[in-house]
Amino acid sequence: MSNANLFDLSGKVALVTGASRGIGESVATTLAAYGAHVIVSSRKQDACETVASKIREAGGSAEAMACHIGEMAQIEAVFAAIEQKHGRLDVLVNNAATNPYFGPIVDTDLSSFQKTLDVNIRGYFYSSAHGAKLMAKNGGGSIVNVASVNGVIPGDMQGIYSITKAAVISMTQAFAKECAKSGVRVNALLPGATDTKFAAALVQNQEVLNRLMPHVPMRRVAHPDEMAGAVLYLASNASSYTTGTAINVDGGYLIG
Repeated sequence: MSNANLFDLSGKVALVTGASRGIGESVATTLAAYGAHVIVSSRKQDACETVASKIREAGGSAEAMACHIGEMAQIEAVFAAIEQKHGRLDVLVNNAATNPYFGPIVDTDLSSFQKTLDVNIRGYFYSSAHGAKLMAKNGGGSIVNVASVNGVIPGDMQGIYSITKAAVISMTQAFAKECAKSGVRVNALLPGATDTKFAAALVQNQEVLNRLMPHVPMRRVAHPDEMAGAVLYLASNASSYTTGTAINVDGGYLIG
């Protein structure tokens, strides 16, 4: 394969969860721009359709499939629908996540604790299991788990979220180890502070930013589009010998 088409995803089917906005939308748009047929997924069908329509208007190929990855029945339904319609899955980007609680770790309520685990760990786990099995039927594929720098250094007042993201990093390695023989590669993206609606409690809080920025050598928050290139690399043949790794896209935060 020549260097010119290392990133070519033509003929590939990609599922991106949490793709109605933020990092997920940027990833979906980028994968489509490089030739993938992208299944845009998040909880609400109309929000998914908005992104899918934008991709199609730009000349890409996309469809919308709603799925709440905190609900097991919905995970099973979306993978069954993909297999029935396309007969294959080449790329899975687990990006949908939740962070309902921002506060002292010792005061974490049970409802927020359980919801965070159900989406961020159980949702990623079973999406990866279904995705890996479907990929294996066609000789392999690539799973990219969007974790967080908080999985390495716990975020202040984000205890349970940080714990789940550490689990995602471990999960990435566990799936990578077992699924390699099926041709399925599994890697993680570790975004730093990114300007999304999801991270608004952080990036739009000046007091929090003032504490965070001295630890970021690049001294700024990321734009969602700045995450998409790393996912493209992990999704494509450019990373054909890369599995079980975590790529930090954090402005230097983890070395800061």
